[in-house]
Amino acid sequence: MALVITACGQTAPATDLELMAGFEAQIFAEGFVGPTQMIVAANGDLIIAELNGAENDATGRIIRVDHTNVTDRTVLQEGLDKPTGLAVVGDRLWIMERQRLSVTDLVPGAEREIVVEELPFNGRSQGTLSVTEDGRLLYNTSGAKRGAERVAGSGMIFAIDDAAYGGRTPTVIARGFKHAYATLEAPDGQLWSVEMTDGTFDGERGSDELVPLSPGDDAGWPQCVDDNRPVVQYGGTAAMCALSPRSHALFDPGATPTSFVIAPWDPDQFVVALWLSGRVVTVPRTATVGQPHEPKLFIGGITSPQHLVVEDDRVLVSDHETGAIYAITAE
Repeated sequence: MALVITACGQTAPATDLELMAGFEAQIFAEGFVGPTQMIVAANGDLIIAELNGAENDATGRIIRVDHTNVTDRTVLQEGLDKPTGLAVVGDRLWIMERQRLSVTDLVPGAEREIVVEELPFNGRSQGTLSVTEDGRLLYNTSGAKRGAERVAGSGMIFAIDDAAYGGRTPTVIARGFKHAYATLEAPDGQLWSVEMTDGTFDGERGSDELVPLSPGDDAGWPQCVDDNRPVVQYGGTAAMCALSPRSHALFDPGATPTSFVIAPWDPDQFVVALWLSGRVVTVPRTATVGQPHEPKLFIGGITSPQHLVVEDDRVLVSDHETGAIYAITAE
């Protein structure tokens, strides 16, 4: 088996990853327990949220990993209830847990301010956090319904303006998602989101999606799924679903897209992590003509690819199951 060099300077066996031609993988760091979102701090350190136990143990924490030595790790926050999201805006650290959003400082043990709590959710979790170029914090509430009706406040994407300097009031950006687990603002200002449809509609499972967003959009769930397919059992019609954004790409039912980035080696490509499928795929950013894009396999062999983050010219990929982080670069 081939050897690679880890970030801390030791050799380690290369994992049996299936990589798209022209790319190579290294083990960046290991030993995390259920890592969820990770971000790169201004000085290059990696900040990681992890469950640090079983899903419902409420033992989650935020760790800062020294970029000069990945074995040097500092716990910033602990005792968190399923932290799935984090973001740094200015010098403030935002954290998304199971049903609450809080903000704190980037120092160990700093007091957390609860900004929003008792968020509606799907019974398991919310999603990740992202930050726009102008400093807006984006988060979602996972979708819940009673019959054909959405639970109030669920299935929405929100923004908090001026998150670095005291912004605390969320405004609705878009609605009608089962689970918009990850969002992204492209350099041209276009907003994007994934959608975990998760369910059976008119006897057929719905596909997961990647969709472009505009403020005020309604993605249509549960009356519309897939690429604007009307769901008759919930009162969906073709006219209703035509008002929802078209799917840019479709993924297999249950694929579970948990993260996506724009590839640092090709600004016209998205890289998307599909958690349950155990695959990382690429999708062109160019607009579709007719049918949604079909994803192409980029990485296979990661048990549960959870989160992606761009660090200089490479993409870091975390494996939620094994606690490893891989660095992917173009050859």
